[in-house]
Amino acid sequence: MIALQPELKAQPETLAALPQRLAGFEGTDLPIEATVESMLRADFNIQRAYVHSFGDVVWLYMGYYSTGRGGTPEHTPDVCYWANGWDIVRDRKVAIAGRSERSAREFIVEQAGHQRLVLFWYRSYRNDVMPTTLSLNWDHFVGRIGGGRADGALIRLSTPMPDGNVDEARARLNRFAALIEPELDDIWPSETVGTTEPNN
Repeated sequence: MIALQPELKAQPETLAALPQRLAGFEGTDLPIEATVESMLRADFNIQRAYVHSFGDVVWLYMGYYSTGRGGTPEHTPDVCYWANGWDIVRDRKVAIAGRSERSAREFIVEQAGHQRLVLFWYRSYRNDVMPTTLSLNWDHFVGRIGGGRADGALIRLSTPMPDGNVDEARARLNRFAALIEPELDDIWPSETVGTTEPNN
Protein backbone atom coordinates (compact mmCIF):
# COMPACT_ATOMS: atom_id res chain seq x y z
CA MET A 1 0.00 0.00 0.00
CA ILE A 2 1.35 3.43 -0.96
CA ALA A 3 1.00 6.12 1.69
CA LEU A 4 -0.08 9.57 0.55
CA GLN A 5 2.53 12.29 0.98
CA PRO A 6 1.48 15.31 3.08
CA GLU A 7 0.80 18.51 1.15
CA LEU A 8 3.78 20.83 1.04
CA LYS A 9 3.51 24.62 1.27
CA ALA A 10 6.17 26.79 -0.34
CA GLN A 11 7.74 30.06 0.78
CA PRO A 12 8.77 31.48 -2.63
CA GLU A 13 9.21 35.05 -1.41
CA THR A 14 12.79 34.18 -0.42
CA LEU A 15 13.68 34.50 -4.11
CA ALA A 16 13.10 38.26 -3.90
CA ALA A 17 16.42 38.41 -2.05
CA LEU A 18 18.32 37.74 -5.28
CA PRO A 19 20.82 40.62 -5.21
CA GLN A 20 20.22 43.68 -7.33
CA ARG A 21 23.98 44.24 -7.51
CA LEU A 22 26.20 41.52 -8.92
CA ALA A 23 29.86 42.09 -9.83
CA GLY A 24 29.35 45.44 -11.55
CA PHE A 25 25.78 44.76 -12.69
CA GLU A 26 22.92 46.86 -11.31
CA GLY A 27 19.49 45.27 -11.50
CA THR A 28 16.15 47.01 -12.01
CA ASP A 29 12.85 45.20 -11.53
CA LEU A 30 10.65 45.16 -14.63
CA PRO A 31 6.87 44.80 -14.27
CA ILE A 32 5.08 41.82 -15.75
CA GLU A 33 1.72 42.55 -17.34
CA ALA A 34 -1.21 41.11 -15.41
CA THR A 35 -2.39 39.11 -18.42
CA VAL A 36 1.08 37.59 -18.87
CA GLU A 37 1.37 36.83 -15.17
CA SER A 38 -1.97 35.04 -15.21
CA MET A 39 -0.84 32.91 -18.15
CA LEU A 40 2.47 32.02 -16.50
CA ARG A 41 0.68 30.84 -13.32
CA ALA A 42 3.93 30.82 -11.35
CA ASP A 43 4.05 31.03 -7.57
CA PHE A 44 6.70 33.73 -7.90
CA ASN A 45 8.17 35.72 -10.81
CA ILE A 46 11.29 37.83 -11.04
CA GLN A 47 11.96 39.97 -14.12
CA ARG A 48 14.92 42.33 -14.11
CA ALA A 49 17.28 44.22 -16.38
CA TYR A 50 20.87 44.03 -15.16
CA VAL A 51 23.11 46.75 -16.62
CA HIS A 52 26.87 46.61 -16.17
CA SER A 53 28.94 49.71 -15.57
CA PHE A 54 30.58 48.98 -18.96
CA GLY A 55 27.17 49.12 -20.65
CA ASP A 56 26.44 45.40 -21.08
CA VAL A 57 22.81 44.38 -20.52
CA VAL A 58 21.43 41.04 -19.32
CA TRP A 59 17.70 40.48 -18.92
CA LEU A 60 16.70 37.94 -16.29
CA TYR A 61 13.41 36.13 -15.91
CA MET A 62 12.75 33.46 -13.30
CA GLY A 63 9.43 31.74 -12.65
CA TYR A 64 9.16 29.46 -9.64
CA TYR A 65 6.56 26.67 -9.37
CA SER A 66 6.03 24.95 -6.05
CA THR A 67 5.22 21.27 -5.62
CA GLY A 68 1.58 22.28 -5.08
CA ARG A 69 1.61 24.18 -8.39
CA GLY A 70 3.03 21.17 -10.23
CA GLY A 71 6.67 22.22 -10.25
CA THR A 72 6.91 22.71 -14.03
CA PRO A 73 6.49 25.93 -16.05
CA GLU A 74 3.41 25.94 -18.24
CA HIS A 75 4.95 28.27 -20.85
CA THR A 76 8.47 27.65 -22.12
CA PRO A 77 10.76 29.99 -24.11
CA ASP A 78 10.40 28.11 -27.39
CA VAL A 79 6.65 28.80 -27.29
CA CYS A 80 6.78 32.28 -25.75
CA TYR A 81 9.29 33.80 -28.19
CA TRP A 82 7.36 32.48 -31.18
CA ALA A 83 4.08 33.77 -29.71
CA ASN A 84 5.61 37.24 -29.30
CA GLY A 85 6.80 37.50 -32.89
CA TRP A 86 10.40 36.32 -32.49
CA ASP A 87 11.94 33.77 -34.85
CA ILE A 88 14.23 31.17 -33.28
CA VAL A 89 17.08 30.98 -35.78
CA ARG A 90 19.29 28.68 -33.72
CA ASP A 91 18.54 26.21 -30.93
CA ARG A 92 21.21 24.11 -29.26
CA LYS A 93 22.46 22.75 -25.97
CA VAL A 94 25.50 24.39 -24.39
CA ALA A 95 27.55 23.67 -21.28
CA ILE A 96 27.36 26.10 -18.38
CA ALA A 97 28.86 25.92 -14.90
CA GLY A 98 26.73 24.88 -11.94
CA ARG A 99 27.56 22.54 -9.11
CA SER A 100 28.99 20.44 -11.90
CA GLU A 101 29.28 21.00 -15.64
CA ARG A 102 25.73 20.80 -16.99
CA SER A 103 23.87 21.60 -20.20
CA ALA A 104 21.45 24.46 -20.79
CA ARG A 105 19.53 25.59 -23.89
CA GLU A 106 20.72 28.43 -26.09
CA PHE A 107 18.60 30.28 -28.65
CA ILE A 108 19.41 32.97 -31.11
CA VAL A 109 16.16 34.86 -31.65
CA GLU A 110 15.42 37.57 -34.19
CA GLN A 111 12.67 40.13 -34.70
CA ALA A 112 12.63 43.02 -37.18
CA GLY A 113 16.38 42.71 -37.73
CA HIS A 114 17.23 42.68 -34.00
CA GLN A 115 18.93 39.64 -32.54
CA ARG A 116 19.24 38.40 -28.97
CA LEU A 117 21.09 35.49 -27.45
CA VAL A 118 19.01 33.53 -24.95
CA LEU A 119 20.25 31.05 -22.35
CA PHE A 120 17.79 29.13 -20.21
CA TRP A 121 17.60 26.15 -17.93
CA TYR A 122 15.44 24.55 -15.27
CA ARG A 123 16.22 24.19 -11.59
CA SER A 124 14.93 22.39 -8.53
CA TYR A 125 15.94 22.06 -4.91
CA ARG A 126 17.86 18.91 -5.92
CA ASN A 127 19.54 19.97 -9.19
CA ASP A 128 20.78 23.35 -10.33
CA VAL A 129 21.00 23.15 -14.14
CA MET A 130 18.70 21.04 -16.32
CA PRO A 131 18.22 21.73 -20.04
CA THR A 132 14.68 20.45 -20.69
CA THR A 133 11.31 19.99 -19.04
CA LEU A 134 11.85 16.25 -19.54
CA SER A 135 14.89 16.35 -17.27
CA LEU A 136 12.95 18.49 -14.78
CA ASN A 137 10.04 16.03 -14.79
CA TRP A 138 12.42 13.15 -14.12
CA ASP A 139 13.87 15.15 -11.23
CA HIS A 140 10.32 15.59 -9.91
CA PHE A 141 9.67 11.85 -10.15
CA VAL A 142 12.78 11.11 -8.10
CA GLY A 143 11.93 13.91 -5.65
CA ARG A 144 8.41 12.64 -5.02
CA ILE A 145 9.69 9.15 -4.28
CA GLY A 146 12.36 10.53 -1.97
CA GLY A 147 10.14 12.78 0.12
CA GLY A 148 7.32 14.26 -1.91
CA ARG A 149 9.04 17.46 -2.98
CA ALA A 150 8.84 18.36 -6.69
CA ASP A 151 9.22 22.12 -7.10
CA GLY A 152 11.07 23.79 -9.95
CA ALA A 153 11.86 26.96 -11.81
CA LEU A 154 12.62 28.27 -15.26
CA ILE A 155 15.59 30.63 -15.40
CA ARG A 156 16.09 32.61 -18.60
CA LEU A 157 18.86 35.06 -19.46
CA SER A 158 19.02 37.12 -22.63
CA THR A 159 21.24 39.83 -24.05
CA PRO A 160 21.24 41.94 -27.22
CA MET A 161 23.53 41.15 -30.16
CA PRO A 162 23.60 44.40 -32.15
CA ASP A 163 26.80 43.39 -33.95
CA GLY A 164 25.95 39.70 -34.29
CA ASN A 165 28.88 38.68 -32.09
CA VAL A 166 27.66 35.37 -30.66
CA ASP A 167 30.88 34.54 -28.81
CA GLU A 168 30.87 37.82 -26.90
CA ALA A 169 27.18 37.49 -26.00
CA ARG A 170 27.66 33.86 -24.94
CA ALA A 171 30.57 34.77 -22.67
CA ARG A 172 28.45 37.53 -21.10
CA LEU A 173 25.54 35.19 -20.33
CA ASN A 174 27.80 32.45 -19.00
CA ARG A 175 29.54 34.88 -16.68
CA PHE A 176 26.17 36.08 -15.41
CA ALA A 177 24.89 32.52 -14.97
CA ALA A 178 27.95 31.78 -12.85
CA LEU A 179 27.10 34.81 -10.69
CA ILE A 180 23.47 33.96 -9.97
CA GLU A 181 23.68 30.21 -9.45
CA PRO A 182 25.46 30.40 -6.04
CA GLU A 183 23.01 33.14 -5.00
CA LEU A 184 20.05 30.88 -5.79
CA ASP A 185 21.53 28.13 -3.63
CA ASP A 186 21.27 30.45 -0.64
CA ILE A 187 17.72 31.73 -1.23
CA TRP A 188 15.95 28.72 -2.74
CA PRO A 189 12.44 28.41 -1.25
CA SER A 190 11.74 25.95 1.52
CA GLU A 191 8.71 23.69 1.38
CA THR A 192 7.20 22.47 4.62
CA VAL A 193 4.05 20.69 5.70
CA GLY A 194 1.06 22.99 6.21
CA THR A 195 2.70 26.34 7.02
CA THR A 196 1.75 28.89 4.37
CA GLU A 197 -0.96 29.05 1.75
CA PRO A 198 0.14 28.87 -1.90
CA ASN A 199 -0.37 31.91 -4.08
CA ASN A 200 -3.60 32.12 -6.04
